[in-house]
Amino acid sequence: MPPKVLVSDKLSETAVQIFRDRGIDVDFMPDLGKDKEKLAEIIGDYDGLAIRSATKVTPKILDRATNLKVIGRAGIGTDNIDKDAASKKGVIVMNTPFGNMITTAEHAIALMFAVARQIPEASASTHAGKWEKSRFMGTELTAKTLGVIGAGNIGGIVCARALGLRMKVIAYDPFLSQEKADKMGVEKVELDELIARSDFITLHVPLTDQTRNILSKERLARTKPGVRIINCARGGLVDEAALAELLKSGHVAGAGFDVFEVEPATDSPLFGLPNVVCTPHLGAATTEAQENVAIQVAEQISDYLLTGAVTNALNMPSVTAEEAKVMGPWIQLAGHLGNFIGQMTDEPIKAINILYDGVVASMNLEALTCAAVAGIMKSVNPEVNMVSAPVTARERGIKISTTHQDKSGVFDGYIKLTVVTAERERSIGGTVFSDGKPRFIQIKGINIDAEIGPHMLYTTNTDEPGIIGVLGQTMAENGVNIANFTLGRATAGGEAIALLYVDAKVSDEVIGKLRETGKFRQIRPLEFDVA
Repeated sequence: MPPKVLVSDKLSETAVQIFRDRGIDVDFMPDLGKDKEKLAEIIGDYDGLAIRSATKVTPKILDRATNLKVIGRAGIGTDNIDKDAASKKGVIVMNTPFGNMITTAEHAIALMFAVARQIPEASASTHAGKWEKSRFMGTELTAKTLGVIGAGNIGGIVCARALGLRMKVIAYDPFLSQEKADKMGVEKVELDELIARSDFITLHVPLTDQTRNILSKERLARTKPGVRIINCARGGLVDEAALAELLKSGHVAGAGFDVFEVEPATDSPLFGLPNVVCTPHLGAATTEAQENVAIQVAEQISDYLLTGAVTNALNMPSVTAEEAKVMGPWIQLAGHLGNFIGQMTDEPIKAINILYDGVVASMNLEALTCAAVAGIMKSVNPEVNMVSAPVTARERGIKISTTHQDKSGVFDGYIKLTVVTAERERSIGGTVFSDGKPRFIQIKGINIDAEIGPHMLYTTNTDEPGIIGVLGQTMAENGVNIANFTLGRATAGGEAIALLYVDAKVSDEVIGKLRETGKFRQIRPLEFDVA
């Protein structure tokens, strides 16, 4: 049965057709996002949801989304999606950060020109039949210093355009390396220096706890007299009331705002000020951008539902279609390793340590780690997946660490997973053979070679003759067929383990009979989700 996607906001027909062309069952209901009750009523039928800004994905909607696997936002902002609730539900949240980059950057440049030359006021005056040439004295952009807060995708384009205008560009971005800054042709500075030196300041960062009010009343007061401020990023980055006072006093010469703290913005301290240019969140409002983000979100949702590829996800690592093909068996292995330890561990877990060795160390380790943690967390909640597992682990205070190293043994690559509790450490290692099948290769430091099946039995004992006979005879007497039998020991006469792959789940009755023999320290039936 093909995946089913709901489009609940206005998306281009081209984007809707992409779903159809790729064999996905799509329902196009562009006005449904405004009807919360109807959306909640039908959302349980869908694997994917494609939206713009009108649809609000609330915890109530997610509670009813019993089959939902992915939400795709045609655009950058995802304020209309409860991402924490989606993550706990195991739903991937994607956006399309590249489809409207140029459009938004161009709007910021346009506002810079409009503010510098007072174009809207001059236009209104001229339309009114006035000829107030001397009233609208502007300033050139050439040779002025532009301070760019956030030099990522959009901010980087603004930097390039500003350099083309012969501006001096300085940038503040905690993630901007000196090498990248040199390549971009901009000067990397700290925020306080940017505020003190800039003739124009433009913001291109998301709204987070760290960036909220990044241009606070205190920082605005330290700006260069005559500065002009542009915000095409997110409302809430600038203290609008403090900015309004500085505009009135003349300390700030002008401002161009496309975004506001409360939207739709029907009132703002900035409204009505003659040296402020305001637009109604038009940063992405071009025909090209709207088409681009719609097509991108359709392709991203389709890729995930059909191939497992994850692109531009906000709550899990991205995995390309090529990576999904190569990493598929390794992701399965990571999940099986986690599931083994999860089923073996009864006490609270304090830490999870994962070692990646050889070829696997160069893969997408974030995705592999999510798979391993999900395997562990399934013992707590069977509904957990790669999206919700890190959230579940974090809520339980579990520390997760990873290490990677070059090939260190006979296997081209392997993963070793160690869990730490208050009582003990428990570890298991595995690899993927050339046939693409995951194998367990080490348990508790004891080497083995175990094929992984849906029904398994794990035992520990003191190494002594007759254990194979006891296991085989007990299984046979109770009608349990053994598909694969693996043994390992630490030393002769020391600790030994056995891992049996059987055709059916081992019953409590069989477990009881094995215990009655007195030969085993530990007996644990295990279940694995093996495709």
